[in-house]
Amino acid sequence: MENRENQGRNESTENGALSVNSEAYEKYLNITHRLGRLMTVLVLLLLLSAPYLIGLFLHAVPNLPAAAKAFLGVGLVYLISCVAEYLIYVPMLGAGGSYLAFITGNLINMKIPCAINARDIVGVKSGTPENEIISTLSIATSSLVTIAVLAVGVMLMIPLQPVLQSPSLQPAFDNVVPALFGAMACKYYRQDMKISLVVLAAMTLLFIFIPSLIGSTSMMVIPSGALAIVLAYRSFRKGQKGEGK
Repeated sequence: MENRENQGRNESTENGALSVNSEAYEKYLNITHRLGRLMTVLVLLLLLSAPYLIGLFLHAVPNLPAAAKAFLGVGLVYLISCVAEYLIYVPMLGAGGSYLAFITGNLINMKIPCAINARDIVGVKSGTPENEIISTLSIATSSLVTIAVLAVGVMLMIPLQPVLQSPSLQPAFDNVVPALFGAMACKYYRQDMKISLVVLAAMTLLFIFIPSLIGSTSMMVIPSGALAIVLAYRSFRKGQKGEGK
């Protein structure tokens, strides 16, 4: 009897590192989804209502049909990217991490690397309860640190304005984004240099011959990701055949 209760209450992870209470974990997921959906709807309402309230207060309501037309032109372009990001990031981050990341934003250059680094340091796998907790904690910490840094930056913006606008520092600010993404890319490129170099070369040639695509880098994540998946799958199948021999 006691063994059955223990078996029903506890489920071991694949590597046997931790024991998870299945009932408590299920309750945690239900609460997370309930709060996540509620907060997502609340944030959307705040984001949409703030411009209208400001416009009404200042008597400067924009032309809504023109705004809707402009939004559709941009929204349709990013629709595929949004769906792809959802399908890619949710399995990586879990429920809690996904809600936090999509609400606070800045996924690609902050939330995702933070969650992946935390997962690698702890040594957990995607899809496990441990990854759910680690991703949520790491993204929450990243969000709090971002808010704190932004708050300090806003308070010091005016006192530091002469320094920030110094001509000697201007080249550094012009290269912040390339330096940031270059440092992030190095970590992922080292995981499989062959696939990374092929995808990098293919996208570089594509941008050279079709320069107009440079302004659609978000959309180009889809074909480059698809190419990486195909190459990784072929490498995996080739490795399986080699082991079979």
